[in-house]
Amino acid sequence: MAEIKLTDSMAQLLKGDRFAGKTLLLVTDDGGGKYSLQGGACSIGANFTVIILDQPDPDYSVPLKNDAGIPLYTSNYDLTFLGHGLTMDYQHYTISLKDDSGLLDGGMRIAKGTDVLAAFKQGITVSGATC
Repeated sequence: MAEIKLTDSMAQLLKGDRFAGKTLLLVTDDGGGKYSLQGGACSIGANFTVIILDQPDPDYSVPLKNDAGIPLYTSNYDLTFLGHGLTMDYQHYTISLKDDSGLLDGGMRIAKGTDVLAAFKQGITVSGATC
C-alpha cells in the first residue's frame, strides 16, 4: 500500500471543518486526469493538487496510508510521480509535497472536484491556458 507522511500541521489542516466527511485526492496536475487544473507536457510531475470530493471516485481508488487517518486517495497513474518517502507539509499558509528525491511541489493547491469539473465544461483552466 502506498504511504504518505502528513506533518502535524498538514494533518491539522485536513482535519478541519472544510474537509470533514469528505474524500480527498492527491492528483498530479499535468492534464492527465479529470481533476487536473492545468496541464501539458511542461508541467508533468511538477504540480500537484488536493481535490475535495463529497464521495469516493472509482478512478482514484488507491489509498494513501497515513498515520493521521485522513481518507486520502490517488490513482495508479498519479503514483508514477509519487516516490518513496512521500511527505506533505503545511507551513506559512503553503502546502508542499516532497519525496526522497526532493521537492515535488512547493505551492500545491486545494480545489473542490465539482468546481474543477464545472470549470472544464466551460473551457476554463487554472491559468486560462495550457502550455
